[in-house]
Amino acid sequence: MTEGLPSREAIAAHQLRQLRSLVAALSASNPFYGPPIRAAGITPEIASLDDFFRLMPFTRKEQIAADQQQHPPYGTNLTFPLGAYNRFTQTSATSGPPLRWLDTPQSWQWMLDHWKQVYTAADVTPRDCIYFAFSFGPFLGFWTAFEAACQMGCRSLPGGGLSSLARLNAIRENGANVLCCTPTYALHLGQTAAEHQIDLAAFGMRAIIVAGEPGGSLLAVREKIERAWPGAAVFDHHGMTEVGPVTYQCPGRPGTLIVMESSYIAEIIDPRGDRHVARGEVGELVLTTLGRIGSPLLRYRTGDLVREELGTSAMALAGGILGRVDDMVVVRGVNVYPAAVENLLIAMPEVATYQIEVDARGPMVELHLQIEPAATVTDREELAARVQSQFRAAFNLRVPVTVCAPGALPHCEMKSRRWLRKKDL
Repeated sequence: MTEGLPSREAIAAHQLRQLRSLVAALSASNPFYGPPIRAAGITPEIASLDDFFRLMPFTRKEQIAADQQQHPPYGTNLTFPLGAYNRFTQTSATSGPPLRWLDTPQSWQWMLDHWKQVYTAADVTPRDCIYFAFSFGPFLGFWTAFEAACQMGCRSLPGGGLSSLARLNAIRENGANVLCCTPTYALHLGQTAAEHQIDLAAFGMRAIIVAGEPGGSLLAVREKIERAWPGAAVFDHHGMTEVGPVTYQCPGRPGTLIVMESSYIAEIIDPRGDRHVARGEVGELVLTTLGRIGSPLLRYRTGDLVREELGTSAMALAGGILGRVDDMVVVRGVNVYPAAVENLLIAMPEVATYQIEVDARGPMVELHLQIEPAATVTDREELAARVQSQFRAAFNLRVPVTVCAPGALPHCEMKSRRWLRKKDL
């Protein structure tokens, strides 16, 4: 459960104090947020979080992108002079042009402190050796995770630029016992090990911390990763370049993510509107960053679909990130969520990976499922028929299934593009 966490009242009181300080800084010197804060009548003496929700408009990704296009290269969402910033990252551009983000040393440290909470929840200590199977490109990714681990005193191994086989060798040779990567890439490393007859049980891996895409909170995904890496437990986490690290897995409760509410004001709203949904309903996660003062976001619509768990004081997300608002599709009256599809297909050991093609050009949305078989599959037609039957049983939908050649679908170390709109094909 969430014993030991502060009460709802204590959380709200802390957030209001932080919000007042943030409003004071932004209204005075942030060109992007100063005018709307003043126009809304919000002052550093704002009385309550409810007033903030009532007065402050949402921030959308499109607004940030437009601001950066109009005021290149970084836009106007900078609270301090440009010389105060020393870190650059950008989004991975899976849904539109990349957003550029600058951070001051203080804001960067704020994010490192969040990763330390993730590590604490996963029982990581300075005695551990952590391998980061990550390219270390310009997106935020595991940069903050790596630096936080270094500050904690962990032996930290970067895996940028190496092949999957070279990464496996580096993990084994250096005695790494904690792995940081995406869920998809953890499975891909397991497949690579099997192809090269590498015994992962002998590695002594005890923890795999996953992020970057939904899946780490899904039972089927977790179990498949843990089968591939005997002795390792999966710990989920999520964050975004725009807001930083947001959640950690509730200790002892796989499948539940705890929002770090000392640093974020979190709301869950109707994805098609602006009302707060009832606890237990699926909605879009909205975040206000309380400590990233140099490049803040107020009431940012993240596009992540979540469901708040009942019966806890802190905000707990049941099932983690359920998918993206723009990925959920309605097919013949059925709401199809990416997380539900992931849970179904990953549970089948014969399916190595998959992609969904979404065709909305006609009068009705149509789906086409492509799957890549595991190396052990000998009857591809039987596999296609069985996957189609499972899909129909789960969603009451008949979806065409194509079995691709091994290696035909992408195995990414960062976010996997499993859902492709017809315009993207």
